[in-house]
Amino acid sequence: MLDYDGDTHIYLQIAEILRQRVSGLASGHPVPSEADIQQEFGVARTTARRAVHVLREEGLIYTVQGEGTFVGGPDEAPRKQRKVPLYQQIATDIAEQIKEGRFPPRRSIPGESALVEQYDVARETVRRAMVLLREQGWIYTVPQRGSYVSPKESWPQA
Repeated sequence: MLDYDGDTHIYLQIAEILRQRVSGLASGHPVPSEADIQQEFGVARTTARRAVHVLREEGLIYTVQGEGTFVGGPDEAPRKQRKVPLYQQIATDIAEQIKEGRFPPRRSIPGESALVEQYDVARETVRRAMVLLREQGWIYTVPQRGSYVSPKESWPQA
């Protein structure tokens, strides 16, 4: 599908493919993430980012920090919102696993890289989930060692 030997940069070829895809979508419809584009086309994150940037500069799509990228301009149509932000969904899932005993007190939970892979999200999303879990009292972090499940008496009261 992509012409690696041609005279057009790969990111411009991807931008053209995405341009065709979004032309049939309603304003406010979500657009694939940079990670999705990276995986679909087998390109580096920078290449995916540049392709999205081209469409954003053309005014075909817009990005809302922490929510995603959407078709159209930011004032054209209401975007389809997630009910709960992704980092909160991840934090809730991990908290449930702690309550179920999958992660026992004073034992480590998977590291950032493992969680990024497990949930297929950006590292910053996992970090925000970890901050939330720490603030709620589910986990604590030991520098240079990782994050651990807090003792049961530190868990939030339901």
